[in-house]
Amino acid sequence: MRPVWLLSGAASMRCFYSQDLELELPVGHPFPMDKFRVSKDMLVEGGILKPDEIIEVRPVAMHHLCRVHAASYIAKIESGALDRKEQIVLGLPASPHLFKRSATEVEATRLACHAALAEGVGVCLAGGTHRAFHGHGESFSVFNDVAVAIRDLQDQQPNIKIMVVDTAAHQGDGTNVLLAGDPRVFTYSIHVPASLLARDTHGSLDVETIRYVEGEMYLKQLFATLAGALDAFAPDLVIWISGADTHRNDRVGHMHLALKDIQRRDEVLLGALIRNRIPVAVLYGGGYNRQPELTAKLHRNTIATAKKLAAAHRGL
Repeated sequence: MRPVWLLSGAASMRCFYSQDLELELPVGHPFPMDKFRVSKDMLVEGGILKPDEIIEVRPVAMHHLCRVHAASYIAKIESGALDRKEQIVLGLPASPHLFKRSATEVEATRLACHAALAEGVGVCLAGGTHRAFHGHGESFSVFNDVAVAIRDLQDQQPNIKIMVVDTAAHQGDGTNVLLAGDPRVFTYSIHVPASLLARDTHGSLDVETIRYVEGEMYLKQLFATLAGALDAFAPDLVIWISGADTHRNDRVGHMHLALKDIQRRDEVLLGALIRNRIPVAVLYGGGYNRQPELTAKLHRNTIATAKKLAAAHRGL
């Protein structure tokens, strides 16, 4: 049975966040770690979110992580015992705060999914760490927040149908591997081609763009393929990894979308889900713009669109 849609009666849109999401990184590191705080401040100072809509979270309970990740890997992160090679693959330095920061991000996603089922839209003001595997992390993804949240939801509702919609610039190979073979989960991704050295992983539907794809072509591919997948699978919940790394000025995204193209993506995708009363949990995903504040602004815009469309639906 589809979860009850309560958005029309909701007074606010719950967004999950923590001050512990920031991690001190070496000077010049490509990850804009302050984007979480800056985008949150933009949302509040711009009047898009009320302060009481932002829920401070703590690290996820250990048993949730153990459903998805190897105990030995969790212990390495917790103790800061990653070797040099593991840190290079992860893209983040081992530190005493890394475990707390990563476990807190997972909890924010888990709670956003529960909020979406209860109220129609839930938001993690971070999340989308789709390149974390069972026993290791890659590309800034320490723990796979999406897989952890899905296993938690399935524990409570074994027959729930969950669709992961990943519009970040690169494929969520960790998510694909961790959720492979589960008929209750559909993984959709639209992304640039992987490098020649990358592993070949497959989700339920992988849409590969050309490298440096322009906005018009990208949007046509997205809308044509996603609509059919939604109709065919009929999810009870969508977990959307939005991604700001599709912008033309991103350091690593290798797409060429303008701000207006990303805005159009957000409006059409969220509009379709909200109009059809499909609960959606919104996650940030990647974003590494050459203008650091633009990364935060792109994430802010996505959440602002979610709030606007949710409020419009509530008024119907």
